[in-house]
Amino acid sequence: MDFPERFSNLPPYAFPRLRTLLAGLEPGGAPVDMTIGSPLHPFPHWITDIIAEHAAGFGPYPPNDGTPELRQAIADWAARRYGVSLDPATQILPLNGTREGLFNSCLALCPEEKNGRPAILMPNPFYQVYAVAALAVGAEPIYVPAAAETGFLPDFGALSKDVLNRTALAYLCSPSNPQGAVATPDYWAELLALAETYDFKVFADECYSEIYRDTAPMGALTAGKDHDPERVMLFNSLSKRSNLAGLRSGFAASGPKNIQAMKSLRNYAGAPLALPLQRVAEKVWADEAHVEANRALYREKLEFCDDLFGDVPGFVAPEAGFFLWLPVEDGEEMTKTLWTQTGVKVLPGAYLGRDYRGTNPGKTYIRVALVAPMNELQPGLRALKSCAYG
Repeated sequence: MDFPERFSNLPPYAFPRLRTLLAGLEPGGAPVDMTIGSPLHPFPHWITDIIAEHAAGFGPYPPNDGTPELRQAIADWAARRYGVSLDPATQILPLNGTREGLFNSCLALCPEEKNGRPAILMPNPFYQVYAVAALAVGAEPIYVPAAAETGFLPDFGALSKDVLNRTALAYLCSPSNPQGAVATPDYWAELLALAETYDFKVFADECYSEIYRDTAPMGALTAGKDHDPERVMLFNSLSKRSNLAGLRSGFAASGPKNIQAMKSLRNYAGAPLALPLQRVAEKVWADEAHVEANRALYREKLEFCDDLFGDVPGFVAPEAGFFLWLPVEDGEEMTKTLWTQTGVKVLPGAYLGRDYRGTNPGKTYIRVALVAPMNELQPGLRALKSCAYG
């Protein structure tokens, strides 16, 4: 299968599709953009001092495997957050953002065959990198609905034995994007048992793990304490936790064999973080005060949304993250209506999902990003509520 054919059935990326959808339509009010989940809260003010202090480090090539200090800072954070002990030398790989890891881990760890063409499971809706990674290695992406009926998490156990026998990897995002659902301890136990039965790895995308209401979501490393460490790979970053998406500091954590495979690939196809930025990341992973302040701002927004949308039929208050997943009759039509009548710009849910077996679980939803300051967010959300639900 050549490159163009392999990727020919990918849908257009969500945001170019949105621009096409709204092309030529005038906003019905002052534009309020609630489409992109790019954090807008302030990041720690002291990071610029650290960059300046270590500016000479922009000269040499940065260490491919991350500085020992950064790996130790991540290991310390994982111990505090997940209650696990990781060897910083063999079980952690700092990443240039988690997108690098979510893609390259598939390249490094997916076998060429597993009872035929390997299958890679992923929730639907999903982060598009999962699907592109699967196609890049010649695997079959399996889009598993994450709908209201399954608590907005994929029911991997409902798949046929034929698919499960071919499964090499399964992506799971918890807290989920876009619905804000959190995998429970029972969910993790069932997924890991399934992974052991059918011998596949679980890739846990936990980039929203630090934005929650009261109780920290269980992570894959905690759930997998009593399992083979090679069974689970965790991905996390500073993008949402610390409002530093532009810093591009993330990490992967897993067993030594998995991490070594990723390191080997990274020698040829990786882009390590610049050394001064690694020095920043060392300090940011070690600090929780700014994370708690950030979480409080999002908690206030989520509570406002609970009150505003609580009477909307089908509304489910997100447990974590910073998105609303709002039910509508047709996501594309509602997106156009909101834009032309109020100036509020949202994302059709279908653009985050995939038609699979005749259905797209996102078709009757819109995604609303709660990243703007509260004083900008409130009027936009009130206009959205009035327009969409009367």
